[in-house]
Amino acid sequence: MARRKPLGLSLFWRTFFLLALLLAGGVFAWLQTLRALELEPRAVQAAQQTAGLVNLARAALKTSDGISRVALLKSLTAEDGARVTPREPKDTWETFETDRFSRRVGQELRSVLGEDAIAARSVNGVKGLWVGFSIERERDKTRDFFWLQAGPAHEAGVNRETLLTWTGIAFLATLVGSVAIASLINRPLKQLSFAASRIREGDLDSRLDENTLTSEIREVNMGFNRMARELARVEEDRAVMLAGISHDLRTPLARLRLETEMSVEDEEAKRNMAMDIDQLDAIIDKFMDYARPGDSQLRPVLVSPLIDREASLFRDPSQIRITSRVAIDLQVLADETELARVFLNLFENARRYGRGTDTGVAEVMITYVKTGPWAIISVRDHGSGVAPEKLSQLTTPFFRGDAARTAATGAGLGLAIVEKSMQRMGGTLELANASDGGLVAHLRLKRAI
Repeated sequence: MARRKPLGLSLFWRTFFLLALLLAGGVFAWLQTLRALELEPRAVQAAQQTAGLVNLARAALKTSDGISRVALLKSLTAEDGARVTPREPKDTWETFETDRFSRRVGQELRSVLGEDAIAARSVNGVKGLWVGFSIERERDKTRDFFWLQAGPAHEAGVNRETLLTWTGIAFLATLVGSVAIASLINRPLKQLSFAASRIREGDLDSRLDENTLTSEIREVNMGFNRMARELARVEEDRAVMLAGISHDLRTPLARLRLETEMSVEDEEAKRNMAMDIDQLDAIIDKFMDYARPGDSQLRPVLVSPLIDREASLFRDPSQIRITSRVAIDLQVLADETELARVFLNLFENARRYGRGTDTGVAEVMITYVKTGPWAIISVRDHGSGVAPEKLSQLTTPFFRGDAARTAATGAGLGLAIVEKSMQRMGGTLELANASDGGLVAHLRLKRAI
C-alpha cells in the first residue's frame, strides 16, 4: 500500500500563522489589560458620584422636620437628577451587583455610605441605579429608610460597537503586519528555492545576492553561488570528457571492424566479432545518452508516426512483434529526438527481457488514454514481468532484474535513460506488472492542444 503524502504548510503560511497568532494574542492581552485598568477608576468614580448624591439627600432630609420632609421629597423627585422616595417593606428590587464592574461599585458605595447601603438595578420594576439608605432620628433613635434613584444603570467601559470596531481594526492590522513580516522573512528563502529549481533544471547561471544585510543569508547565498560555479565547471569538464570518450573509443572500434572485415576469413567468426563491436558501440551510445545534458526543446509531436518509425528498426519477427493502437492524430508536447529514444529503449528492453515463455517472441502492445490535459501512453510486453519489490529499482542505472541476468548483454541503462528523458520533457514514467503477466510502462506527457 502506497504511503500517503503528509499534509504540510509552506514556510510562508507557517510563519504567517505563527506571527498572526502571536500578534492576535498580544492584542487580546492588551485589550483585557486596558479593560481591567479602565474598570477600577470608572467604578470608583460612579460610586463616588452616587454616594455624593446620597449624602446630599441624607443631609437635607436629616435637618428637616416631618412636614418639610414631605415637601423636600417632592422637590427632589421633581428635579431631573436624583429621585428620592421612601423605602417600603413591600418594595421589590433586583440587586445591582451582577458583574465585576457592578460589584466594585457596590463595594465602594458600602465603604462610603455604610454596610447597610443597598445597590439595586430596579425597584418595583423601575430600572436605574437605586441606592437604599437610612436616616437615624435624633429623638427616638429610630431609622427611616429611603431609595435614591441616581439615574440609568452605569455601563462598564466603552459601548459594544466601539469595542468591536477597534478590535476589528487591531486584528486587521495584525493580519496585514503578519503578511508583511512573513513575506520579508521568507523572501530570501523563496529566492534560494527558485535558484535551486533552476540549478535542478540545468541552468547553472543562477546567482544570489551576496551583499544582503543579513549575515546568515549572505553566507548561504555565497555558499550557493560557489556551489553553482563548481557545478558549472564539473558540467563543462563532463562535456569535454564525454566528447573525448566518444572519439577515443569509437576510433579503435572502427579499426577493429575494418581489420575484422579484411583479416578474418571464417564468416561465422567475422559475424560474431562484428556483433561484439556493434554491442560495444551500442553501450557507448547508452552511456552518452544517459549523460546527455538536460536541454529539451518541447514542441507538438505526432506520436503514431514516431512509434512506427522506431518499430521499423526491429525487423526480426522471431524476436519481437510490435503492435500500436495509438491514434494517428495524437500529439504531445515533447522533444522528438528524446521521445524517439524513449520508445527505442523500451522496445529494446522488451526484445531482451519481455519474450513470452511459450513462443520466445516479445509481443509488444502500445495503447493510450487521454486524461485532462495529459496523454498516458502504455507500452506493454507479455513476458514474465518483474518481482514487485524490484519495480522501483528498474530505473536505477546498471540494475538488472533476476530474469534478465542470464541474457544481460546491455549496459543496464535503458530504463534509466527513459526516466531521465521523460523528466527532461516534463513527463513521468511509471512501471508496473500487468494483471495477466508482463511489464507495462506508462508514459505521461502533456497533450498538444
